[in-house]
Amino acid sequence: MKIALIEPFLTGSHQLWAEGFQQFSQHEVRLLSLPGRHWKWRMYAGAVELAKVFNTWTDFEPDLLLATDMLDFTTFLALTRKKTATIPTAIYFHENQITYPWSATDPDIQLKRDNQYGFINYTSALIADQLFFNSPYHQASFLEALPAFLKQFPDYKGIDNIPSIIKKSQVLPLGIDLKQLDPLQETAQEANIPLLLWNHRWEYDKNPASFFKALYRLKEEDIAFRVAILGTSYHKVPPIFKEAKKHLVQEIVQFGALEDFGDYAKWLWKADILPVTNNQDFFGQSVVEAIYCNCFPILPKRLAYPMHIPMDKHPHHFYETEEDFYQLLKQTIQDFKIWKGQSYQNFVSHYDWRTLATKYDSLLDRK
Repeated sequence: MKIALIEPFLTGSHQLWAEGFQQFSQHEVRLLSLPGRHWKWRMYAGAVELAKVFNTWTDFEPDLLLATDMLDFTTFLALTRKKTATIPTAIYFHENQITYPWSATDPDIQLKRDNQYGFINYTSALIADQLFFNSPYHQASFLEALPAFLKQFPDYKGIDNIPSIIKKSQVLPLGIDLKQLDPLQETAQEANIPLLLWNHRWEYDKNPASFFKALYRLKEEDIAFRVAILGTSYHKVPPIFKEAKKHLVQEIVQFGALEDFGDYAKWLWKADILPVTNNQDFFGQSVVEAIYCNCFPILPKRLAYPMHIPMDKHPHHFYETEEDFYQLLKQTIQDFKIWKGQSYQNFVSHYDWRTLATKYDSLLDRK
């Protein structure tokens, strides 16, 4: 089977997923992509450019079109209809713009243009034959938000289209190459002071303010810790990072993204505790990677996180309020030698591509 995987925003987790599926699938997968920048413009115009490229293909006739949520699928199919009219279609939702928390400083909110991106997700869901969401939380949040999203429009709201979208929707977890982390594990050094880890994007939706607020409080109470701040930063970095670099100069042992995956993985294996304050995560790849490397997670009891920890262990890892987060983090630091051997590696290992690729191949094979 030949699959054209269409990704207008090829960077970060989107790129890892696309290239991972291409590598581990038994099908022949060809990527049709654009560089991962200017995400809003990609949702508007990416389909036009990619349709132009697709129409020039003469050496690859796909049996399936697999797009991601960043593509305006309706526009792409309209511009390629002579070639794609009879080809089955599927869309993979890494995120969606209906329930994604927008930054309060984004000018599109003040200009009331933020609904357009969600509407692209809606029409793409309408046109696709199959819809895949990376977690049950993501699937539920999108489908449950659709009625209210559509009701805000003046007429012909399309509420009656929702049942057909629900019917063709299912969960397909994010595939990750977890096994590549194995050879990068080093012999653990016995430490008296635990190492905390931040390995997410440096953006507002990851809620760095609450994370660093808790660390400041630990320092004020003379609770010893070290912290490694990893993750990708962009041109608009929340100012809290610059402030924290000065305030926690004695505790920070790594500050900034690591270009080499091996260096990144070594910090995951070294880390003891993963305090997570994120306001948005439809799956949580960075969290799963850290859990796989035996880092003890402290997680908000929401989003996709509950699916990554055995149910009977939830009381040790989940919090609901900011004060609960601090108290759980504090207690975990004080008792970290007691639970040091706790591992959920086997629990999350099913996200590895070597396991998931077969499921992907089976669900996508519509011949």
